[in-house]
Amino acid sequence: MNDLPGLLESSQEMPNCLQCAHYFITHEAGFPYGCRGMNFKSKRLPQLDVIEVSQAYCQVFRQKPVY
Repeated sequence: MNDLPGLLESSQEMPNCLQCAHYFITHEAGFPYGCRGMNFKSKRLPQLDVIEVSQAYCQVFRQKPVY
């Protein structure tokens, strides 16, 4: 279960942008975080914007490779 109101009920764990291959730092003061998978920049972690807009967890999450 999740504890975020309005999200679709799912046993899926919320993806973490810091562990995603699409996540990047933009080096722009106004929009420091970005997601290449969804092609946008944000003032906060992209996963939070995705949840707010779609009421679902990110569907393009891809785990960073472990070396």
